[in-house]
Amino acid sequence: MGKGQAMNNMILVILMACGGLAVAMQPSINARLAQKVGSYESSLISFAVGTFAMFILVMIAGRGNLRNVVDASWWELTGGLLGAYFVTMTIIAVPRLGTLAVMAIIIAGQLSTAALLDQYGAFGLRQIPLTPMRGAGIMLLCMGAALVIRR
Repeated sequence: MGKGQAMNNMILVILMACGGLAVAMQPSINARLAQKVGSYESSLISFAVGTFAMFILVMIAGRGNLRNVVDASWWELTGGLLGAYFVTMTIIAVPRLGTLAVMAIIIAGQLSTAALLDQYGAFGLRQIPLTPMRGAGIMLLCMGAALVIRR
């Protein structure tokens, strides 16, 4: 790996860490909004604001072609539904379970699912075997989530 690629990877790591910060803050912010407008309404507003932000980003920096969406398989369009489910469930769960517990459950679920997706090369992506070391890491994270959920 060259110096330029290592720098690009470092920038990507920093941006993803900021993404983690955003994912941790979003449910609490949305739950607070839900106190004023309702859970489903808060989710709708969250997606509307996000859609507007993405519209602006696409207009400024987009390099793809939205017309090619007609070539997508039906399941390639389900990301929005999954996102709506995720955001709505966090809005409902955070006030009851707390942000830390919800994030711990989400992370344990994400890592377990990601391990299976990698193991089988789901959605046509590269297959990455679930090694004993990776499995142990997932188990430790799940045990950590279980400890966090307990009050």
